[in-house]
Amino acid sequence: MEIMDKVKILADSAKYDASCSSCGGTRKNKGGIGNSHFSGICHSWSEDGRCVSLLKLLFSNCCIYDCAYCHNRKSNDVPRAQFTPEELANLTMEFYKRNYIEGLFLSSAVVKSPDYTMELFLKTLKLLRYKHKFFGYIHVKIIPGTNELLVKEIGELADRVSVNIEFPSAKSLELLAPDKTKEAILAPMKQIKTANDIFAMEKKKYKNIKKFAPAGQTTQMIIGATPESDLQIMRLTEGMYKKFSLRRVYYSAYIPVGNHPALPSSNTTPALTREHRLYQADWLLRFYGFSAEELLDEHNPNFSSEIDPKCTWAIRHPEFFPVDVNKASYEELLRVPGIGVLSAKRIITARKCSKLRIEDLKKLGVVLKRAKYFITAVNAISSAMLLQSSPAAVVQRMISTTAIDNQISFFDTVV
Repeated sequence: MEIMDKVKILADSAKYDASCSSCGGTRKNKGGIGNSHFSGICHSWSEDGRCVSLLKLLFSNCCIYDCAYCHNRKSNDVPRAQFTPEELANLTMEFYKRNYIEGLFLSSAVVKSPDYTMELFLKTLKLLRYKHKFFGYIHVKIIPGTNELLVKEIGELADRVSVNIEFPSAKSLELLAPDKTKEAILAPMKQIKTANDIFAMEKKKYKNIKKFAPAGQTTQMIIGATPESDLQIMRLTEGMYKKFSLRRVYYSAYIPVGNHPALPSSNTTPALTREHRLYQADWLLRFYGFSAEELLDEHNPNFSSEIDPKCTWAIRHPEFFPVDVNKASYEELLRVPGIGVLSAKRIITARKCSKLRIEDLKKLGVVLKRAKYFITAVNAISSAMLLQSSPAAVVQRMISTTAIDNQISFFDTVV
């Protein structure tokens, strides 16, 4: 098979893996080519405005597993292909030299066994790092069940590693991916966390020690294929952030690719709105000081499709509001819808010079169409009284102001 035919097949097979937006690499160039930029590699834009990308391919889609939700399962009738380590290393270098990519995202179906597959990964990484002197960004997907020594060697050569947890519960995993177990998935995640902790301690004592996955680890969950609630998902997410020090949890709306009786029908629309809400809630967990139990409870186990999780929390807790922007702490400001991390810091700085008015907040980056129901400022109560008298009215107003209009077509005639 020609190399570009393999690229076509294996790039298409890799599109179902969402957890490849990466950041935080600090690998230095030591006389080779490529650079793992501190501001990160992603599929869209870096901090300095550059559009950058990763070469995203499966090493192979010839899988020994038969996971019901997976496009590449062994029982699915799809074209199969597999690179050799030399082919993939050379392909990566050719793409890089032509300025098509700035790094590599390497994943694979399970070929023969997890260890055999990861040995192929390791050989590819050694070719890139040692033969081609490539110091660019590399993200490697660790296959559950891999030997600890292989995980260690790969972590020392890669910038980021990830282990997909797949589903929010062991029950769903057992039903739809019987070849995988919760223990096999968590074992490398624990090993990666331990290795990072050891490196953090040793770098204080020694200058020249091998880094282990300096950009950390991530994971991915499939959303909408199984009956778990948003509350269950958020609890699991919060627990993994605390236990494994994950950089990101990715949520992937299930795309029907099989006919398993436990899966949604092939006519089911992917739960993209739910995926979006989970990402918003994830952000609140990581940067805004919220907990899973604050955002959801047993009586309200799922996020609203109409307003975002932060607004939903604020509506359910009117006793916390209105917040005086001239007196509130940084943590209190972060709880206000329409006030983000940057605008909260700006408010703290600006109010040292003068008392803030409602009209001043827009200049500081506050989204007033949401924040006005939850704040007060100098000589103004804004619209905050409405929250106390009629929370339902606030919800309706927020829904009307966040409605998304149809995008104008590039070819529409403007009258």
